[in-house]
Amino acid sequence: MSVRGVSKSFRLPHEQYSTLKQRVLHPRRTHRFSELRALDDVSLEIGQGEFFGIVGRNGSGKSTLLKCLAGIYSTDSGRIEVRGRLSPFIELGVGFHPELSARDNVVINAIMLGLTRKQALERFDEIIAFAELEEFVDLKLKNYSSGMSVRLGFAVAIQVDADVLLVDEVLAVGDASFQQKCFDQFDRLKAEGRTIIFVTHAMDSVRRFCDRAMLLERGDVVDIGDPDAIASKYAEVNFGTVAGGGPSGAPDVPRARVRDVWCAADGAGRPEGGATAAVDVAQGERAAAAMEVEFVDPVDDPVFTITFRNDVRHTIYVARSDRISASGKFAAGDRVTVRFDFPNWLAQSVYTLTPGVLSSDGRIVLDMREDAATIRVTGGLATGGVAELPTEMEIERP
Repeated sequence: MSVRGVSKSFRLPHEQYSTLKQRVLHPRRTHRFSELRALDDVSLEIGQGEFFGIVGRNGSGKSTLLKCLAGIYSTDSGRIEVRGRLSPFIELGVGFHPELSARDNVVINAIMLGLTRKQALERFDEIIAFAELEEFVDLKLKNYSSGMSVRLGFAVAIQVDADVLLVDEVLAVGDASFQQKCFDQFDRLKAEGRTIIFVTHAMDSVRRFCDRAMLLERGDVVDIGDPDAIASKYAEVNFGTVAGGGPSGAPDVPRARVRDVWCAADGAGRPEGGATAAVDVAQGERAAAAMEVEFVDPVDDPVFTITFRNDVRHTIYVARSDRISASGKFAAGDRVTVRFDFPNWLAQSVYTLTPGVLSSDGRIVLDMREDAATIRVTGGLATGGVAELPTEMEIERP
């Protein structure tokens, strides 16, 4: 796929008439417009079989670019060349008819997405099984929950035999088990050599799937390159700072360093092997996450944070010191050990720990160690939830 000098603008009216009465009362009022530049001279080349990420803040032009690639929007200038058959997964379930059953909607949508009627019927059982909707095949879609509709839409979309797939935030919906299925399907599509263009706010997904990524800001291309570097620049654009506390583009001189990190179970200390040792923690017992921090410069009331992510890179648990108490003043050269203790009600899975040190207002990252330690949660029942919170139940009969 080739995108060369693509620009797109929208006209935004200053005054909008919503009724005929308003037009009659103000027949001579001049219509004034302002121009919103959604994309400004965007160029990129995406190779065959590449998994390419597009990231940026809300309003940066990500979805506009995807809709231009899909042909939904025409461009004001520039050229887009697509080699192969293209399929947009931009809004799952668009075209579903609420008065029709899932059975009818699957066949109609599969045909709309490019399958023949015979292919749609042959793949029907697989689509319904993936969506886990076998019991609701003949139910009208107006009676589906939003999650059920999303599952059905994605199940249909992945059956399309396309060379280039456009995907907009589909991994942000659905429950944890369905999101895992989405990840598995992306692994499959990537292994098959499909070209995938993926718009997302989730930097974890960018790091996991993408071969390269692009950062957009107000319609301009900030950078194109390695997913880790783009994810870091995304954080920089969001907060206006880089690790080390300087403004964008300043030398990265850290004011604090995370020297060591580990997880522990049931009041235990630092395990042998430190961060390289995966620690088993039983569900229901207490667990701990600890970091050793050295301060390069004096810092007042830094914020210490821990973040646990599961094996599909979803953020499950975050703790911050400023939610508990002020951390105090630290001089250059000070070394401290910060330990967070908590009851472990996480579901059975493997979790990675990312510790961080922020400025007192939480806006500047002084240091952060991505996925520095690992815990395995054992025991308990696998219910499909991301946490198994202790719960009391009461049944009252009239």
